[in-house]
Amino acid sequence: MRRPPHFDSPEQEVYLNLWRTYDRLRAEEDALFGDFGLTAQQYNALRILRGEHPASLPTLALAARLVSRAPDITRLVDKLVQRGWVERRRPPGNRRVVELQITAEGLKLLRELDEPVRRCHQRQLGHLSPQQLRDLTSLLKEARRPHEADAGPWSDHTSR
Repeated sequence: MRRPPHFDSPEQEVYLNLWRTYDRLRAEEDALFGDFGLTAQQYNALRILRGEHPASLPTLALAARLVSRAPDITRLVDKLVQRGWVERRRPPGNRRVVELQITAEGLKLLRELDEPVRRCHQRQLGHLSPQQLRDLTSLLKEARRPHEADAGPWSDHTSR
C-alpha cells in the first residue's frame, strides 16, 4: 500500500506542489523554445523589448522586469545580440547606460512564436476555467507579495 506524502507543514506542502507544478509546466515551454534555439528567459527578454518597441530600454530596467532573476544579464543580452535579435546602444548623454532595442529579426522571431506560445499555454493551463485562472493568479500574487522588494510590472498584471 502506498503511503500518503508527509509534509512538515501546510506551507511545505504548498511550496512543494508549486515546485512540482513549475517543473511539469516548464517542460512544455522548454521543448517549444528549444526548437527555436532559445531559452524561456531569452524569450521573456525579447517579449519585454517588443512591448517597448520602437523605444529602447536600459539593461537594468530589463533585468528588473524579467519573470525570473537573471544573475548575469550581460551574458543573456550578449546571446541575444549575437543572434541579431537585439541591438545595444549607449545614449550620447550618458555613456554608462546601455540601452537595448529589439531588432526586426527579433520581432520576426516573436511573430513566429506567438501562436506556438499560445498553444503551449493552452496545453499547460487550458483545462482550468476562467474563474479558476483568475483565482490562481490572485493567490500566486498574494503568495509572493511580501517577497518582492519592488514588484514593478508584476504588482498589477503579468502581461506586459
